[in-house]
Amino acid sequence: LGMCRNQSEVTAVLNDLDEDSEAELQSEGLAQAFEEGIPNLARLRLAVNYNQKRFVAHPICQQVLSSVWCGNLAGWRGSTTIWKLFVAFLIFLTMPFLCLGYWLAPKSRLGRLLKIPVLKFLLHSASYLWFLVFLLGESLAMEMQLSTFRGRSQSVWETSLHMIWVTGFLWFECKEVWIEGLRSHFLDWWNFLDAVILSLYLAAFALRLLLAGLAHVHCRDALSEAACHYFTSAERSEWRTEDPQFLAEVLFAITSMLSFTRLAYILPAHESLGTLQISIGKMIDDMIRFMFILMIILTAFLCGLNNIYVPYQETERLGSFNETFQFLFWTMFGMEEHSVVDMPQFLVPEFVGRALYGIFTIVMVIVLLNMLIAMITNSFQKIEDDADVEWKFARSKLYLSYFREGLTLPVPFNILPSPKALFYLLRRIFQFICCCCSCCKSKKPDYPPIPTFANPGAGAGAGPGDGERGSYRLRVIKALVQRYIETARREFEETGRKDLGNRLTELTKTVSRLQSEVAGVQQTLAEGGARRPPGGASILSRYITRVRNSFQNLGPPIPETPELTVPEIVGAQTSSETGLQDAGGAGAPGPGESGPSSPAHVLVHRQQDSERAGDLPGEEGVGTKEGSCCSRGVPS
Repeated sequence: LGMCRNQSEVTAVLNDLDEDSEAELQSEGLAQAFEEGIPNLARLRLAVNYNQKRFVAHPICQQVLSSVWCGNLAGWRGSTTIWKLFVAFLIFLTMPFLCLGYWLAPKSRLGRLLKIPVLKFLLHSASYLWFLVFLLGESLAMEMQLSTFRGRSQSVWETSLHMIWVTGFLWFECKEVWIEGLRSHFLDWWNFLDAVILSLYLAAFALRLLLAGLAHVHCRDALSEAACHYFTSAERSEWRTEDPQFLAEVLFAITSMLSFTRLAYILPAHESLGTLQISIGKMIDDMIRFMFILMIILTAFLCGLNNIYVPYQETERLGSFNETFQFLFWTMFGMEEHSVVDMPQFLVPEFVGRALYGIFTIVMVIVLLNMLIAMITNSFQKIEDDADVEWKFARSKLYLSYFREGLTLPVPFNILPSPKALFYLLRRIFQFICCCCSCCKSKKPDYPPIPTFANPGAGAGAGPGDGERGSYRLRVIKALVQRYIETARREFEETGRKDLGNRLTELTKTVSRLQSEVAGVQQTLAEGGARRPPGGASILSRYITRVRNSFQNLGPPIPETPELTVPEIVGAQTSSETGLQDAGGAGAPGPGESGPSSPAHVLVHRQQDSERAGDLPGEEGVGTKEGSCCSRGVPS
């Protein structure tokens, strides 16, 4: 994607442009999966299905998705959050009128505007919010009319107004399964949650219908007065445990809770809320995996404590399987007293019971609960460290779900047969009878030429298919590979140049230091005032070894040459051999000590003396005398 140079190449990478691929999509019914004018983005959808988050979060992919998401609304991305909330509130209030306008004229200006994915998203979100409002209304109505809902006097339709939305959701899910396929549809956990919610709603509604049917059947039979009384006017205290209305009310309560949690599906549209939603999802995964270990340990201690306290029945909290389970469960949260396990008259069972209860408290409260906290913290930290990629991937999945065609009308208006659906049905029948589909040949798109490094001016006068066989997408991929290789080669060469330049700079600095050191040594020897000049030979060998190790990395590093020293040199011209022998006891270095000079210093001194003798002929004798003196002063 980073090698693409124009929109055509990006489209070729992210979409299916091959003739074989187009034929395959048409055979599977996916060629018109997206709205008119929206590319199919087959490669991008494939990356989403295989969780290729880095590819999906690439800036070019996000730019393509954002441009398709906003459509003709160019100023939507740059608008403020307050303006977006105001527009969403207006759509929430006018949702029925907008749906009616689209239902009557889907090809009008309003219809084309509502097909833009961002407005379609707001329209569907407004419909779901109205559904939640109706659920809250039913709950408040049950509280206000408690006398009616406490018995069996309410009708089926009074408690089933939400079934209008449930029918629309069911039809929406059926169309999604038809478009995507059953397997790919249930790869998304949100679709699985939708299936569970719809199943529970339908089960609750079926139980209410069963109750009404039983009342109708038994009341028609004169011999079933007791059954008729039970299903029509019996008090709630007289109902059996497996009464259909009991089950229907419990299922409705569970589905109402799940319906509100389903609202978290739209949170990835916002960056901060989307990141929190992803973090909560990861935490729930950790808790589900943790529950397996928790249930194993809880069951083990449950069996042990229950077997100890069942024969005695000394306490109300222990002695039965159900009570023991509740006791251990609430112990994990510190809501039980430890005195429950005491049995003073039975010492051995009391000791074992206390020991098991203490071990359970240590394992569950100290070990397992802290391990759960650590797992949740680790998952949250992982999401925070890679929050941008995670959020963009979740947002891309949300965007792609609103690119599809045929799902513009939200629930419950989608259950109404629209004129557009009737027109499409008649056109499909006409095409099937007259076989007109073969006459409508699609024009082959004229793609722009593809420049490469080998041919940077490609396409100046040639068509896109001249000189190269194969599909346009295959040629684009070849060009991108060439660009990638050329870019990598240039980067490698540039890195080599920078490395060589750094080494040359280091070598220049080393030579400059060496020159300054040698100049200092020459000046010191010329003046003859210092007893120990800097170690010229050691400095020279150290720098040469360092440079050779820098340029020769094939073998082991060359050890530095140790400094060789000689006894100190007496440079005075008037000193005699006797004076040297007298100074030997006090000034000679002891064993294991290094002298002040080295052979390199002596050679440099001799060379300087020879140069002076050649430059000053009048002082030749003095130079010879100094040389002989130095020769006598250096021991062999």
